[in-house]
Amino acid sequence: MDFDVIVIGSGPGGYVAAIRASQLGFKTAVVERAELGGICLNWGCIPTKALLKSAQVYQYAKHAANYGLNIEGEVKPDFKAIVARSRGVAETMAKGVQFLLNKYKVEVIAGEASLKPDKTVCVKMNEDGSLKDFTAKHIILATGSRSKVLPNLPQDGVKIIGYRQAMTLPEQPESMIVVGSGAIGSEFAHFYQSIGTKVTLVEFMPNIVPVEDADSSAYLNRSFRKNGMKVMTDASVEKVDTTGGKCKVYIKTKKGEEVHECDIVLSAVGVVPNLEGLGLEALGVQMERGKIVTDEFCRTNVEGIYAIGDITPGAALAHVASREAKVCVEKIAGLDPVPVDYSNIPGCTYTSPEIASVGMSEKKALEAGYELKVGKIPFTASGKATAMGNRDGFVKVIFDAKTGLLLGCHMVGENVTEMIAEAVMVRQQKITAHDIIHAVHPHPTLSESFLEAVEVAYGECVHC
Repeated sequence: MDFDVIVIGSGPGGYVAAIRASQLGFKTAVVERAELGGICLNWGCIPTKALLKSAQVYQYAKHAANYGLNIEGEVKPDFKAIVARSRGVAETMAKGVQFLLNKYKVEVIAGEASLKPDKTVCVKMNEDGSLKDFTAKHIILATGSRSKVLPNLPQDGVKIIGYRQAMTLPEQPESMIVVGSGAIGSEFAHFYQSIGTKVTLVEFMPNIVPVEDADSSAYLNRSFRKNGMKVMTDASVEKVDTTGGKCKVYIKTKKGEEVHECDIVLSAVGVVPNLEGLGLEALGVQMERGKIVTDEFCRTNVEGIYAIGDITPGAALAHVASREAKVCVEKIAGLDPVPVDYSNIPGCTYTSPEIASVGMSEKKALEAGYELKVGKIPFTASGKATAMGNRDGFVKVIFDAKTGLLLGCHMVGENVTEMIAEAVMVRQQKITAHDIIHAVHPHPTLSESFLEAVEVAYGECVHC
């Protein structure tokens, strides 16, 4: 065998798998057809956060007087400079992945991979288009996903775009319709609205960010509307006419069809796994609903072939892929890794205010038959939030009244994506409500609002 482990794809699942394999003594290679770091580092998680940071700083500058600061002259966004900064951030992180792969002596093979029998990976080399075969005892598929294209929203990359084009538009559009209000759609809607684009957000479901708790969804909806965004729920885009100077977007609502015009339509209706051309069918790799079926250690039904990340049924999140990567490789190495607990995966949406959550929503907990203790505290009660000048949002906790265990936690507000890990750890370690109440939290911080929400649930809070 040429290698012990070959990883196909170098995103947050792939490069983590490759590095962990090398750390454990395996001769390892990673095959990547595009940029090291995959979509997350180059066209997803990281560059979008850079865009959102620019929007946040712009909003701070516009409202500097609220902090006792005098900025002379009008503050304006420089769209091209914002995009350039975002690309620079992405390039920096991609170089970091290259450095780590070099450090751990992972061989990088630039090209497009497909599977052949006898644990062979055929790579069409980027350099010259030639085909080369590489063998490995273990092959880990980590090919990620791409923007989902709907038949009635064919992306032309100019007027109807996906998230990738949304990060590098040549000019800031005056108006935009964003279709889909999941994390991707909501974040781009917020970014463009914050820098002055007139945004309409269209969501098929009754609530925006529909996977979140109803309270979180309602709060973000109000915030978006307050900032001038048009939000349409229970609505669907039926077709888009791009023949004129503007896009004519036909939107079906409960009241009938409406026609809206805009410069750009951003389709953010989800992602689909990158599985085409891998040769899975010929090898008999089991599929279900368009994804690869795996066991708790990421093994497929074909011996020696594994799958992690967006191409498997778990949540399509970078941190899930990274954890699966470690579980997969450590099992290959004969260690005893703890399988991923898919019921305890945090979700984060980096709008303003941010949304972070883990576990059950209140509705789901009630449907499951739990007797609940629910605590909720607004950031208006937080001294730190008041000093920061942003009191938007709340912390909500949902406990099993019988056991005192945390069923779910839902946060809305500035920096709550930095706070949700405490709730994840509480759930993982089965820490009870009273254990949390007895744990001293620092003051003044936003994190003490988690403690106070627990105190609310148990009737012990003094600040509300």
